Order: sequence, then C-alpha cells, then structure tokens
Amino acid sequence: MSDSYGSYDDGLVALDRRAITLRRYHFPSGTAKVIPLSAVVGYRAEPLGIAHRFRIWGSSDLRRWLPLDVGRPMRSTLISLDLAGSPWPRPAFTPTEPERFQKLLDELLAGRSPK
Repeated sequence: MSDSYGSYDDGLVALDRRAITLRRYHFPSGTAKVIPLSAVVGYRAEPLGIAHRFRIWGSSDLRRWLPLDVGRPMRSTLISLDLAGSPWPRPAFTPTEPERFQKLLDELLAGRSPK
C-alpha cells in the first residue's frame, strides 16, 4: 500500500507527491478525480458516522461528495479535503488504512514549499 517513493494506493484512493486520486468519483461515469496536492489547503479526519457509513456513492449531507466504495460500511475514518477556492461539494473518502494515509499526507503537506 505504501512504498519507498512516498506513495499510498489502496485501489480506491491514491496519494503521491503530486496528487490525490479518488477513483470512481464522478457519477454516473465512475471516472476518477485527480486533485493536485498544491490545491489541498488542509483536511479533516473524523470517525465514520452512520450518515456516511452506508452512503456507497454520493452525498449524505450536501457538503461532501464520496466516491463509489462498496467497502465503506467496513471502514472507520472519513477524510474530508479542504481545497483552495472552497469548491462545493468537498471531496471526502474512506481510505483502507487511514493512519498510514494521514501520516503520508501530513508529511507531503509539510514538505511543500511556501507560496
């Protein structure tokens, strides 16, 4: 899932030095959304509540959009991204290994050059 090049990929969520890729994001085509890391202002990690746990694709609260993930009911953590320009709805997802994902994202965000 993680390798020596500083990347994460669980099959649905990928993170590397350049971007976060959310596979099966767009409805109904199921195409991926690629978010440049330079557009990420921050993120919020929270326990996956009942409102999002059984939302396999789409939005439960009209603030966030979740990509297709049939394994979501088994996941524990919801990550919501804060992006430059505050687009609506905010991308949100449930990585298979949230601690590993968050650790790498923190490292990558901290290592960016200031703007």
